[in-house]
Amino acid sequence: MKLKERIEADMKEALKNRDHDRLSALRMLLSEIHNAEIEKRGELAEEEVIEIIAREMKKWEEAAEEYERVGQQSHAKKERFEADVLRAYLPPPLSEEEIKGLIKETISEVEAKGPRDMGKVMRAIIPKIVGRADKKKVSEMTREMLEV
Repeated sequence: MKLKERIEADMKEALKNRDHDRLSALRMLLSEIHNAEIEKRGELAEEEVIEIIAREMKKWEEAAEEYERVGQQSHAKKERFEADVLRAYLPPPLSEEEIKGLIKETISEVEAKGPRDMGKVMRAIIPKIVGRADKKKVSEMTREMLEV
């Protein structure tokens, strides 16, 4: 079953079970996926759906942090719940060791020689880490490995 189909099935299940919070999160996610399909003028690949899920989850986590910062605990709790709903659809996160291994492997694949090849390495590694690792963290680790 494709990821989008799984999300739609889970949305129907949430509707049947009258799980309004989960239903709301899934509807917003499906709306984002649908908008991306309209923009692309076609069906999205699994990697693109994962990218949308990761992006939306990050937005909700950042919103929760902001609500906590201003003392709105109830809103923060709702945002965290929605982020957790989306987290269930992402592949398991990569450990730091797995990320280092992927970076080393990618550096050899693209035959990167130093920091000047950072763009080549990042273009090659991004599809491998979508939804499984923070791009910023991977970028920092890659820069460190290329400078050695």
